[in-house]
Amino acid sequence: MILRMLRQRALEVLQIPDPDVKAPAAEALLAAARAGSLPLDPLRAMAEPPGLPGRPALPRLVPADQVPQRSPFTLAGRAALLHAIAHIEFNAINLALDAVWRFDGMPERYYLDWLQVAGEEAQHFCLLRDHLATLGQAYGDFDAHDGLWRMTEATKADPVARMALVPRTLEARGLDATPPIQAKLRKAGDLRAVEILDVILREEVGHVAIGNRWYHWLCARDGLDAEALYPTLVARYAAPRLRPPFNLEARRAAGFSEAELAWLSTGG
Repeated sequence: MILRMLRQRALEVLQIPDPDVKAPAAEALLAAARAGSLPLDPLRAMAEPPGLPGRPALPRLVPADQVPQRSPFTLAGRAALLHAIAHIEFNAINLALDAVWRFDGMPERYYLDWLQVAGEEAQHFCLLRDHLATLGQAYGDFDAHDGLWRMTEATKADPVARMALVPRTLEARGLDATPPIQAKLRKAGDLRAVEILDVILREEVGHVAIGNRWYHWLCARDGLDAEALYPTLVARYAAPRLRPPFNLEARRAAGFSEAELAWLSTGG
């Protein structure tokens, strides 16, 4: 039997196309890492295989402006909204696994942090998938867009940009968007969806904090000014400009400084 190394196994899970197989595999990988049953290989550089990430044939991926906006006050509209969030969580599994296998030479805690993200995103996906089933829908039934993975791909050669622009920019948008979505779902009477988003919001604060931690760690290692560099990276990679309202409480809990929040609030 060939002993699998932790980062090699993360790459293998990333390549799995079936969400119903990938999600439990990500959770199992986190459990194995915490148990110390897979050796950590932080210095190993691996070649990128073709076809990343593994993903199912559906949902069909379309430009973001072609994904229809639907009212949560109809059954179909509510299902479409929750499907969009499930798609984000599925992509978040992929980006966390990519952060594990791709970037060698990081501290052990970095890999364990991102495996934690992968495992928790897998749980989020399963919660949403199962709730979608109660609405008569399945993951893949609606079109979706690929913005989160496109930025993951764009930053694959630069871990500083990856930490800056994926977890602490694109994923952090969820901290702002979730409370208004919950308010609509509560008004629509879908209290189970509100409960699921409570879990997701609480844990996403931790995921964004992980992105912040490693962005600042990398900047300190490389002698970079984290706050001054961030706007440059936003411009260089054409990251989306974030719009208010902002969940300042959640962003503070995730480690954003007052200077960063002021820059954000003035329109970047």
